[in-house]
Amino acid sequence: MTKNIVLLGSGAREHALACKLTRDGGTVHVLPGNAGIPGSNPSISATDFPAIQQFCEANDVKLIVVGPEAPLAAGVVDFFAGSDIKVFGPDKQGAILESSKIWSKEFMRRHGVATAQAWQYRSDQMEEAQAKATELGGHVVVKYDGLAAGKGVYVCSSVEEAEEALRDLQAQHTGWFSFLLEEKLTGPEISIIGITDSVAIRLLAPSQDHKQLLAGDLGPNTGGMGAYCPVPFADDNVLAAIRTNIVDPTLRGLQNEPFDFKGFIYFGIMLTPNGPKLLEYNVRLGDPEAEVLLPAMASSLLELIEATLDGTLNQTVVRQKPGYFVGVVLASGGYPASGFPTGFTIKGLNELHPATLVYHGATRHQDGQLVTNGGRVMVLAAHGTSLEAAIQHVYDECAVVSFQDMYYRTDIGRRPTPSLANAY
Repeated sequence: MTKNIVLLGSGAREHALACKLTRDGGTVHVLPGNAGIPGSNPSISATDFPAIQQFCEANDVKLIVVGPEAPLAAGVVDFFAGSDIKVFGPDKQGAILESSKIWSKEFMRRHGVATAQAWQYRSDQMEEAQAKATELGGHVVVKYDGLAAGKGVYVCSSVEEAEEALRDLQAQHTGWFSFLLEEKLTGPEISIIGITDSVAIRLLAPSQDHKQLLAGDLGPNTGGMGAYCPVPFADDNVLAAIRTNIVDPTLRGLQNEPFDFKGFIYFGIMLTPNGPKLLEYNVRLGDPEAEVLLPAMASSLLELIEATLDGTLNQTVVRQKPGYFVGVVLASGGYPASGFPTGFTIKGLNELHPATLVYHGATRHQDGQLVTNGGRVMVLAAHGTSLEAAIQHVYDECAVVSFQDMYYRTDIGRRPTPSLANAY
C-alpha cells in the first residue's frame, strides 16, 4: 500500500482528508496546507505542478490526492499522465463537469440525468435573460458558468430578485462570460458523494449541507456553513430513486465521454415532488460535507483510492460508523462578502472535549498566536448516537471557541423533516 501521499489544498476539507488518510496508514504531505494541518508545506501552491513534481520526487511520493477543484480544472491529472505518480481525480476534460455549468447541463441532457430545465445566455444577452426570468415569474436560479467558490449561484423568488441577481452577476465579472437560467425547483437538498473509476461507484453516506449564511436558510449563498450525515429522511426508497434517475445514468455518461474520470464525484440533489433532480456536479469532495463524511467512514479511504486507480473498485465495499456526525463552520464576521478584517486571535481550542474534531480552514500563525486568515476559519465536528445528541455536542463545543466577530449558524441539522411519502 502507498505510504507517502501528497494532498493538494489548504482548507478544512483538506484537513479532514489528511486526518483520514493518516488514520489509514499514510504519511501525508499537504501542499500548501494551513497553520492547523500537520505536514503542511506553505511554500508550494496546489497549482504549481512542476514544484509539486519536484516535491514528489524528493520525498518518494507516488500518489497525489486532490482536495479542491482548481488543480483539477488546471489539469493536474494531465500533467502527471505517463509518469509513475498517480493522481486521484478526473483529468482536465472530466473536471469540466464542475468548472462549466453549461457543459455540465449538456452532459446531463445527453445521458438522461434527471435535472431542471435551463436556458443558456451570454453577458451581452442580459435583456433576453431578464425577459425569460420575467416569463417564469422570477422563480429562477441564476448560475455563473465557471468556478465561483460556491458563490456563483443566485436563487430567486421574484422578478425583482432575478433582476438584482443579473445585475450583481454583471458587476462581479468583467468581460465576456456565460451563465444559465434554471427553473427553480422546490424540495429538500441532499449531497450524495461517490468514489468512481467510471465503471463502478461506491457511495458515501448521504449528507446535507447548509449553504445560506443565516439560520432558517436566509441570506446570501456561501461555500457552506455546516453539514451533517447521515440524512434520516434519505431512506431506501429515496436512495433507490437517486440511483436510478441520477447516479446510474451519470455512470453510463462517464463511460461514454472521451475523458478519464477516477476520483470523487459529488451530486447536489433536490428531492422534488416529482422525484430527485440533479442541481450540480462537483468533481471533488464537498466542503463542509467532507468534515462529517470522512470521520463517519469505517472503511479505509486510502484502500478505496488505490482500488479506484488500479481498477478493482468493484471488489470493495464502503462501511459506515454507527450514529451521526454534525459539523459547524466558524466564520469571520463579514463573510461571504469581501474585505472583512482577519488576523484575530483564536481562543479556546485547548479547552475542547477530546472527542471533538477540529478542522482548520483559514488560519495562520502570527506573533506566536493562531489567528484567522479568511472567511471560513474552521469547522468543529462531533459524533452522537442520535442526530440531536450530535447537534447538542457540537454546539456545546462552539461556545468554547472564540475570536473577534466570530459567526456561526445555530441550526445546522435542525431543518424540519420533509414528507416524501407520495413521491418516493
